[in-house]
Amino acid sequence: MRTLDDLLAEGVSGRRVLVRADLNVPLGSDDGVDRITDDGRIRASLPTIRRLAEAGARVVVTAHLGRPKGAPDPTYSLEPVAARLGELLGTAVPLAGDLVGDSARSTVDGLADGGVALLENVRFDARETSKDDAERAALAVELAALVGESGVFVSDGFGVVHRKQASVFDVARALPGYAGGLVLAELEVLRRLTGTPDRPYVVVLGGSKVSDKLAVIESLLPKVDRLLVGGGMCFTFMAAEGLGVGDSLLEADMIDTCKRLLAESGDKIVLPADVVIADKFAADASTESVPAERLREGWMGLDIGSTTAERYGEVLAGAGTVFWNGPMGVFELAPFAEGTRAVARSIVDSDAYSVVGGGDSAAAVRALGLPEDGFSHISTGGGASLEFLEGKELPGIAVLEGS
Repeated sequence: MRTLDDLLAEGVSGRRVLVRADLNVPLGSDDGVDRITDDGRIRASLPTIRRLAEAGARVVVTAHLGRPKGAPDPTYSLEPVAARLGELLGTAVPLAGDLVGDSARSTVDGLADGGVALLENVRFDARETSKDDAERAALAVELAALVGESGVFVSDGFGVVHRKQASVFDVARALPGYAGGLVLAELEVLRRLTGTPDRPYVVVLGGSKVSDKLAVIESLLPKVDRLLVGGGMCFTFMAAEGLGVGDSLLEADMIDTCKRLLAESGDKIVLPADVVIADKFAADASTESVPAERLREGWMGLDIGSTTAERYGEVLAGAGTVFWNGPMGVFELAPFAEGTRAVARSIVDSDAYSVVGGGDSAAAVRALGLPEDGFSHISTGGGASLEFLEGKELPGIAVLEGS
């Protein structure tokens, strides 16, 4: 697989380089103005973009935001992303008004050596996510045309490499493809987890549903020493143990699967001993911490309790390797953030090689004010990380390896 270092050794001065970045950041609005609430993914994209620009490349960045329905939608414009990217780079980053149309061509034509431009949301074109190979390939050809005959492609959006999409997969067939620094760093970390990790190897899994994590659970259980379970998914496991879960999130059709997992690997799976319950899903709800076996009807569990957090912390303190994916509770609401904060703090305080598996876990680190440098690695790709750990082929990586 050709890398960014290989490309820079070839020379990029004056050449156009198409970079697929993952700039899919969360937006919030209190006064009708969209503002980025977590710029972690933008900051993660900077090293590769900077290296190319400093080497004299004309950098054309393509990315998506949200899930528009294959047509332009101002709600999902990359305008705030372009502004923040420019702030972080210390230079103006023009945003093309379209993806491969007149505005994109004129914006790219206006780039000087070392300049950076951003194309409008790639998912404004339905061909990006099309299941039709020919449709995706046609968009890839138009993207390639923007950078010309001497142009190249750098794949640096790890959060999308598990998608077979035009700007991720097909463009690497239309242009010479190289793996960016972020993608290489992510792969190195994940290969360490799937190779011979330092023991004990502890995985912390949270999130809403067992069904979303079933494949990774089944893949990891033979390899880990402990699997600490939190989030909404823990209640399906608790129901499988015969406990009442009140009005908590429950996947009834997954109870038998959880029973099987507990029967096969119950010595590894650790479930909450106590939970924080609430009478409604709201920040102003009435709350109480109760033993797991006393979760009553009319109440829902929204976080792990302090006893569980302490027990999980004891396991984490002795870990050699930790992989964490998914919050322990509804950390966005203050009454239910302490479980996630406590577990994250235990990971930070441990001597383990620790990996945060992107998504909500990475967002929680920043939202709860935890030190990012307290973790060995914070991934930018939750779904991609999980699929790699499941042993699945990542199309965006496979196409680079085959080029």
